[in-house]
Amino acid sequence: MNITVYLGSYEGNDNSIRDAVRKLGCWIGESGNALVYGGSKIGLMGVLAERVIESGGKATGVEPAFFVEKVLQYDELTELIVTENMSDRKAKMIELGDAFIALPGGTGTLEEIAEVMSGVSLGLIDAPCIIYNHRGYYDSLRAQLDEMIRRGLSSEERQKGIFFVESIGEIIEILENIP
Repeated sequence: MNITVYLGSYEGNDNSIRDAVRKLGCWIGESGNALVYGGSKIGLMGVLAERVIESGGKATGVEPAFFVEKVLQYDELTELIVTENMSDRKAKMIELGDAFIALPGGTGTLEEIAEVMSGVSLGLIDAPCIIYNHRGYYDSLRAQLDEMIRRGLSSEERQKGIFFVESIGEIIEILENIP
């Protein structure tokens, strides 16, 4: 299975996030699944790809040409796909994914996972969308989705493929139970 992961190009100031990223990377590499991600060698993105590769897994990076020109790509990737722009990058990452995970990240991560959440709620993406709510990182996003339902602008049915989890173990459990 191709697991598309969205996460920060910064490492952040909480070592427990890096530890969680390493744990997920090890599992992806050792489980025979493959990583699809933004292709960067920096921040949490680099930590994840490095751990997947070191654990014997495959990692496909999808980067827009302007990132490649800045030499931000991780050189040990199994495959690097270069897109014309960010919109093409997002589309390619969705196309390749069989499951989607958002780990803590910045505005880019938020934009990318919002597109996946929308696709899942509209029935355009038939794959789990997993939000890793590490130490409450995505509490506000969860509250916003609940507010949409409360105000009648969305429904539990439309959001049933979106999962908020509190541990890497819960992510793995969801992934291992995909039919």
